Amino acid sequence: MSNGTGLGLESLVDQTISVVTNDGRNTVGVLKGFDQATNIILDESHQRVYSTKEGVQQLVLGLYIIRGDNISIVGELDEELDSHLDMSKLRAHPLKPVIH
Repeated sequence: MSNGTGLGLESLVDQTISVVTNDGRNTVGVLKGFDQATNIILDESHQRVYSTKEGVQQLVLGLYIIRGDNISIVGELDEELDSHLDMSKLRAHPLKPVIH
């Protein structure tokens, strides 16, 4: 990539990442590809739904595309650390939408 938009994403291809969207959704999956508009393709993905009353729900999405203009944060996920988390015991407030 010549424009630098996706330079940081190149190193994350075929890695498990976490994506937070502008509306506060958290999607986890394996980055399979992206384009100059930072539209991303995730495989083996699921959405994590947080709640203060019950554990984290994980909704299976499978192969999933997220539009670049809807992405707030992309981060590498430490799979070893993540595998040790008991999602049924985690409590958290859902993320609020990003206001630009």
